[in-house]
Amino acid sequence: MTARLAALHQGHVDGPALVGELREALVLLPTRGGEPVAADSEGVRWLYAFTDEAALGRFASARGAIGEVEYLTVRGSRLLDVAVPALGESAGVALDVAGPAPFLLPASAVTAHR
Repeated sequence: MTARLAALHQGHVDGPALVGELREALVLLPTRGGEPVAADSEGVRWLYAFTDEAALGRFASARGAIGEVEYLTVRGSRLLDVAVPALGESAGVALDVAGPAPFLLPASAVTAHR
């Protein structure tokens, strides 16, 4: 997954393959009070997701978190098919946002690649 994200940032775009790989991957969702952490930006609700603990750690450090970060491990398909739609039409996934190859996947892209 991280290799495909890096390729995307180098201009090698294969959206359907990236979404397909995300659907099969296990991702980490940071939680607060048992609920996934999300952010609102320009009317879109973004769920944070990470490909591994190192990526999650970079995100937590950037936000000033101290100690262990609580998170859920979920299959990408569950994230895309259940969690994102539950947030409503203006939602998406912010993947590895504190790393060298972040990726924003809006709900419209998820629906298009099912």
